Formats: sequence, structure tokens, C-alpha cells
Amino acid sequence: MYSVETPSVDTEKLNEILKNHFHLKEFRPGQQEIIQSILQGHDLMAIIPTGGGKSLCYQIISIYKQKLIIVISPLIALMKDQVAALHKLGIPSAYLYSGQDLLEKRLIFNSLAKGGPFVLYLSPERVSKEGFSKWVKDQDITLFAVDEAHCISHWGHDFREEYNQLSLLKELRPEIPTLALTATATSAVLNDICKSLGMKNPLKMVYGFYRPNLFYQVEDCTNEDEKIHFIIKALQQFPEGRIIIYCGTRNNAEEVAYDLSQRFPKVAFYHAGLDTIKRNLIQKNYIDGKTRILVATNAFGMGIDQPDVRLVIHYNIPSDIDSLYQQMGRAGRDQINSTCLVLYSKKDKGLQSYFIESSEAERSIKNRKWRALDSLIAYLEEDRCRHLQILKYFNDTRKISRCGHCDICAPHSNRKVRFLS
Repeated sequence: MYSVETPSVDTEKLNEILKNHFHLKEFRPGQQEIIQSILQGHDLMAIIPTGGGKSLCYQIISIYKQKLIIVISPLIALMKDQVAALHKLGIPSAYLYSGQDLLEKRLIFNSLAKGGPFVLYLSPERVSKEGFSKWVKDQDITLFAVDEAHCISHWGHDFREEYNQLSLLKELRPEIPTLALTATATSAVLNDICKSLGMKNPLKMVYGFYRPNLFYQVEDCTNEDEKIHFIIKALQQFPEGRIIIYCGTRNNAEEVAYDLSQRFPKVAFYHAGLDTIKRNLIQKNYIDGKTRILVATNAFGMGIDQPDVRLVIHYNIPSDIDSLYQQMGRAGRDQINSTCLVLYSKKDKGLQSYFIESSEAERSIKNRKWRALDSLIAYLEEDRCRHLQILKYFNDTRKISRCGHCDICAPHSNRKVRFLS
């Protein structure tokens, strides 16, 4: 028997790369531990909440090792945003997806042939494309990173069928570490991700679910008029910064947007029923600031990183705490105080119940979704610190008894949206 020596990590070199290439002064909580573990050859499942700096954990590896890393990402818009940001930093990177022309793809492969650091983003579908297996075996790759990894789990809140074949990465190149990243995941989802990716004795790291700059508020509403009244008061209370209002159905999104557009400027709606050109335009207007108030279904959000979202409102409740937390987490990414308001009515539970029962999922999956919905209802109805409940749900190691910035702990806070104001 013999032991394999764990590679040493040059922390001074890491800090130099952080400052010289990414222009950052220090790592955020958990980042350095994750990066060091990957450099030591471990497979790793990391949960870093929205705005916590997930992308740096794999991007810096390419510079440190001077090699190619492959990142699996579910959204073209997300890939484009990250590549654009890396280009501004002078870091070689590109994305491949089916809509590109042959010339553009040829230029990317020519750049890859030169060797050295490179961050290559792929859609999950490309892993099963003809020729991928042979190509990936011939590349000098130092890391596979799977972003938004909760999409691989049947128990997660955003399962995507195309993520199913990603275990092929480990089968083709078992010696290369795999880093799976997501913003939210329960223990069941974590285990499912690790198993589905074929990870070997993966480390699991959970960081930073406590967001002290966010004020959590839940309001019981008896009807839709009451919800609209709350939203109007909230928009009057938050005249600056972007605002996202989540609705449970496409019709609700359109109706709420129309109602608000009669009273406020820069209002738009977004849902999966719109064609691609329309969705891309709405998303661009939101990013450019031409739209300030966006009313959307859960089709909007993944990979959208705008720092100045001051208010996130849930007109209808989502299906589980995972979705709620991820959507609330779009607020306050610049660390400035922001408010997350859930407008809860009993019939919203009926809408989610309908979605569960009308799905074609197996009974075991439906039962999981029922339990997840029950956990969300308990969060909304219990008279306990909102942040404490979130930390306990995600098994965060941080312990608090009272946060001081939710409607339970600070009912008179000026960050709270008031029905009469």
C-alpha cells in the first residue's frame, strides 16, 4: 500500500492572481477553501448562495494551472455574460452552443489549440454530441465545473433532462476533478447531484446562507386587490433600483404588469410563452436599465446578476423554499439593504398543489414535492425568525436566534413594506 501525496497549493500565487487578474482584494467566505480543495484534486459539491462568487471558484483555477477548464452551464445568456466579463479582464474564454456559425466555432478551436489558460463554456447538450468523447479525451483539461448543478437532480426545483448525461464527463476523464456548484440545495439534492455526476468521495461545502442586508417579510393577503395594494405601496417606498415581481402563472405576470404600467414607468413582463427574440429584448432592456420593474414567472432569473435589485416581491408563492431563497437572493447583490416581500394567500397553495398533481412525475417525486411545499408553508406561517428558518432548512453551520432584519424580529423596521403608508 502507498499513499498519494496531496498537491501543495501556493496561496501567495492564488492571492496574486486574485488581485492582478480579477482585480479583487480578498476572497469571499468559502471561496479559498473551495479553490484549494479543487487544486488538491478533490471532487467537490459547493453551495454558495446567489451573489456569493461561485464563478471565481472555477475561473481562477484556469489561470493558476495555465490549462483549459470546461464549464457546463444551462443558459446561453449566462454563458455570454460570463465570457464578456472574462474578456474585459483579459482572460481567454469562449462559449459553444448550437446556434453559432462554423467560422466562429473554428476560431474558438484554433484558440484552444494554442494551449494555456482557457475557460470554455458548454451547454449540457454538447456533452452527448457526436465527436465530443474523442475531443475531450485529447484535451489538456484541469477541471470540469457544473454550474447550476441543482438542475441535475429530480429532487431539485429546476430539474432539466439534458443534465442527465453529465456523468459521461467522469467516465471519459476520471482523473479530472469535478466541481459542482449551486446556490441552493437540500441534503437530498446534494446527494443526488454527487451520485448523478459520478463524483468520487466528494467534499461538500455549504457557505453563506445568511444575508444580513436582506429584510424578509411575509404578508397574508385575502385577495388579489390586497396584493396589488401592497405592491403599489412597495413601489412607492422603493423609488430607486431595480424591482422583480414573481408570479405563479403567465396570465398573472401579464395582468400585474399591465396594472402597474398604468401607474409606474419602465414596467415589463417576462415568461416562457414569449418568443426568443422578445425574451432576449426584455432581458436586455432590464439589464440596460430601460426596464426597472419586471414582472416575471420563474422562467426569469437564472444567471441574471444585477447588483442594484432593491426589492423582490412574490405575488404568488413558488413551489419550495429552494426556489424562494434563490429568487429572493437576486436582491441586494451589491450588499446594500434590500427587501424581499412574499404576498401569501391560502389559494396560492392550491395553485402549487395543482402543479404537483397535474405533473406526470412518478409518485415518489410528487411526494417529495408535497413535502417541499409543506416546508415552504411552514416557513410562511410560523412565527419564527425568517433568517433562522432559512439557515436551519439548508443546514448552514451559522447559528442565530434573532436576526433583527425580518418582519418577525423587527416588525417596526423602516425596511418593512407597510399596507398603510
